Amino acid sequence: MAMPSSAVCLVCAQVTLKDFRRLCILKGIYPREPKKKFKGGNTTYYFAKDIAFLAHEPLLAKFREQKAFLKKIRRAVGRHEKKEAKRLDARRPVYKLDHLIRERYPTFVDALRDLDDALSLVHLFSQVASSKLVPPTRVQACARLASEFQAYVARTRSLRKVFISIKGFYYQAEIQGVTLTWVVPHDFAQQTSADVDYRVMLSFLELYEALLTLVNFKLYHMLSLKYPPHIDVENESKGGRISAMVIEGAPTVPALKTKSLQDSARPITASIAKSPTPAQLKSLQRKLK
Repeated sequence: MAMPSSAVCLVCAQVTLKDFRRLCILKGIYPREPKKKFKGGNTTYYFAKDIAFLAHEPLLAKFREQKAFLKKIRRAVGRHEKKEAKRLDARRPVYKLDHLIRERYPTFVDALRDLDDALSLVHLFSQVASSKLVPPTRVQACARLASEFQAYVARTRSLRKVFISIKGFYYQAEIQGVTLTWVVPHDFAQQTSADVDYRVMLSFLELYEALLTLVNFKLYHMLSLKYPPHIDVENESKGGRISAMVIEGAPTVPALKTKSLQDSARPITASIAKSPTPAQLKSLQRKLK
C-alpha cells in the first residue's frame, strides 16, 4: 500500500502544514507507521487513500479563502489603513463542522460513545485563564456547554459515580444506555504553559465544541426542552452555574379539543333527528292530493 510522506501530502493538498494538521484532526486521519521507512525515520507517513479522501473535503476551499483573506488584511495593516483592515476582518470567511459531525458519527449513540474526551477537554478550557491563544469568548463558550450538559445530567438524575483526586473530580453518568466518564479540574485559575502545543488542543476543541453542541441539542430535544436554555444573569453573577440555567419546555402545537368537535356535530344530529318519518311523508302526500 502506498504511504506518502507529509511533504508529499502538503503538495497534494496545497495548504500549509498548520492547516493540514488541523484538517487531519477534524477528519480523524492520523499518521501511520510503515514497515519500511523509505525517507528516513523522522518522516511522518499517511495512507494514500486517506489523502485522497482529504482532497474532496469542502474545508480545503475555506482554508484557502482564509489564507487569501489574511494576505489582504496584512497588506492593509502594512499600509496603515486601519479602517480597511477592520472592515476586512469583519468579513472574514467562516465555516461550520456540521457535515463532519454527521460523517464521523452516523448515529446518536456513536456520538455519545466518543463523548468522554470531549467533556474532559471542554471542562478543562472552561476554567483556563484567557490569554492571546485562548480568547475570553472561547472560555465562555466552553463554560456554557459544560453547564448545559451538567444541567441535563442533574435534571435526569443520570449521575452514577463521583471520585475526587488531585487532578480534579471524576464523574460517571449513564445516558441512553452509554456510560460516560469525564474529569472536571479543581476550581482554580489554570495558567497557560509554553510547554503545551495549544494549536493541536484548540483543533481538538473546535471539533469537540461542535460535537457537544449537537449532543446537548439532541438530549434537550428528546425531553421537549428549549435549547439553548436561558441564563439567569443575576444568579450567574453570584457564582451559580447549573442553578443559573433556566430550563423551559419547548412550545408545542395545541391539540384539537374534542368538545369543539362534539359541538360542531350537534346541529347535524339534531337535523337528522327532526327529519320526517315515512308515515308523515305519506300523510303530507295525501293532503297535497
